[in-house]
Amino acid sequence: MLWVKAFHVIFMVTWFSGLFYLPRLFVYHAMSKDEISNTRFKIMEKKLYYGITTPGAILTLLFGLWLLSYNTSGYLHQTWMIAKLGFVVLTILYHLYLGKLLYSFKYNRNSHTHVFYRWLNEVPVIFLVSIVILVIVKPWGTL
Repeated sequence: MLWVKAFHVIFMVTWFSGLFYLPRLFVYHAMSKDEISNTRFKIMEKKLYYGITTPGAILTLLFGLWLLSYNTSGYLHQTWMIAKLGFVVLTILYHLYLGKLLYSFKYNRNSHTHVFYRWLNEVPVIFLVSIVILVIVKPWGTL
């Protein structure tokens, strides 16, 4: 079980590294004016989203489900775990929203400023901090 937990954490770090970096690329992409930069950002964003962030998300979820399978009834009766899973769902939705934004950049339909992306870049921090505190501190007991 410790190997499964280790890989769950490793892929979670991979996933979140992409969630932190992709909106930062969007900041610079939204500020770019020339076609060479625009093309370069499209390539970087696509490789990050499909080559690192999405595989990290999938593997995080698979290893997380594997961990849950060891103690399904116990964990799912813990309030902290239900809250954690809620933040995981929010993280997945955020990930998918970044994919939608990636698509808009791909077809030159971005409608947001670099300021929007600077704020968007802060969202995964809230998710990560919340998830880590819930898992380590376990502030609430059972239902």
